[in-house]
Amino acid sequence: MAKKLYVGNLSYDTTDSDLQKLFEEHGTVESAQVIKDRETGRSKGFGFVEMGSDQEAQAAINALNGKDMGGRALTVNEAKPREDRGGRSGGGPRWLWRR
Repeated sequence: MAKKLYVGNLSYDTTDSDLQKLFEEHGTVESAQVIKDRETGRSKGFGFVEMGSDQEAQAAINALNGKDMGGRALTVNEAKPREDRGGRSGGGPRWLWRR
C-alpha cells in the first residue's frame, strides 16, 4: 500500500520532477507534487510524495529528513490526513463575504 510523505523546507525553485528524482533513489514513487500558490503559481515551499510501500517510505524518511537540498535542510515525515476546515463560516450575512 502506498504511503504519502510530507516534504517541507523546499527551495522555491524545486519542481515536481526534482522531487520525484530525489525520492526515486529510495523506492517507487507513485506521485510527487510541489504545492503552489493558486494566485501566483509560485511554490509554497512544501510538497507531497507518495511512495510505493511503507518500507520504501520509511527508507526515504530515514535517508532524506534533514538532508541538504538547495541550501535547505529538508523536513520529511509521514503526511497527516488533511483536516476538514469546512466551508466559509463566520458571522454576518453572505454579502459581507465578498469584501
